[in-house]
Amino acid sequence: MRVVVEADGGSRGNPGPAGYGAVVLDESGAVVAERFEGIGIATNNVAEYRGLLAGLRVAAEVGASEVDVRMDSKLVVEQMSGRWKVKHPSMQPLVAQARELARAFERVSYEWIPRERNQRADRLANQAMDDQAGVERPEKETPARPEPQQPDAAVTQSPTSWTGAVGEPTRLYLLRHGQTELSVARRYSGRGNPPLTEIGRGQAEAAARRLAKVEGLTAVVASPLGRAKETARAVAAATGAELTWDDDLIETDFGAWEGLTFAEAAERDPDVHRRWLGDPSVPAPGGESFDQVHHRVRRARNAIVSRFGGANVVVVSHVTPIKSLLRMALDVGPSLLFRLHLDLASLSVVEFYPDGHASVRLVNDTSHLG
Repeated sequence: MRVVVEADGGSRGNPGPAGYGAVVLDESGAVVAERFEGIGIATNNVAEYRGLLAGLRVAAEVGASEVDVRMDSKLVVEQMSGRWKVKHPSMQPLVAQARELARAFERVSYEWIPRERNQRADRLANQAMDDQAGVERPEKETPARPEPQQPDAAVTQSPTSWTGAVGEPTRLYLLRHGQTELSVARRYSGRGNPPLTEIGRGQAEAAARRLAKVEGLTAVVASPLGRAKETARAVAAATGAELTWDDDLIETDFGAWEGLTFAEAAERDPDVHRRWLGDPSVPAPGGESFDQVHHRVRRARNAIVSRFGGANVVVVSHVTPIKSLLRMALDVGPSLLFRLHLDLASLSVVEFYPDGHASVRLVNDTSHLG
């Protein structure tokens, strides 16, 4: 007998009052059984796994031999499919329980579905949370989705209630690389490959410790330039997240200005330097323009969202690519490039939603360096 399990979970506060819902359907799509329960204070990810566990148990109770699990949690689907590692200690026992239950079936598959296709389980999860809180619900009320997962302490409130954003966002933790000798000297540092200084390595480790506390972190995508690679490897080692490189995340090619100070570049090419500062279509001599950088960084953003949609991803890059991602999220012009300061090893957080909305949650945070 084959059944479909739709499961979901949510937390109002993350961690906060949490609950799960699970629906078991037969091959005709008829509902066989439903389960929902408030589970006290927990995170979104814990609640989602509890929903999966409940669904698998019910599938076993009704005598299923094959189970197709459908959830809107990218984290649960990818971890249970074996494609993503399970790093966070609080998740490992839940994953072990789910895998043990799954072994009782002849076959179990896992499929990610958009939130709007998981409304039955979502309704039950909300009902569980409302019941737990003593909230009386109108009989035909369509419940609101609990706030999206908030894995980092600095990111505390969802914007969806006032922006109208729909769907599970892809959250990008934008990390600038640590210090190099060129950054100390305030020289243009684009395609060159200066290594991190001792201070820079310490900054990378501090950022890695900060990001290791993020629950549900699934990937680190980084520029392949040496200073970003060193920083990204520290983060990947601390988090256990998958590490990949993307050439589109490299710094601006400053061409003939590479290694020069601002004053030296302005003296060398006064007219071009002046136009370059005011017109994003003007390239540095032998280099590239900010428009060109923006174009390739948008391509990188699209690739990350396509591959890791709905997940939490660290992007380790440089000043201009990070500012470009913030520009996209804010939907503003190139003046932001000259008005926004980003410190070495600073952290910013943006979310990109499937419906085109975006939210900037944090900018230039260096609290982990203190």
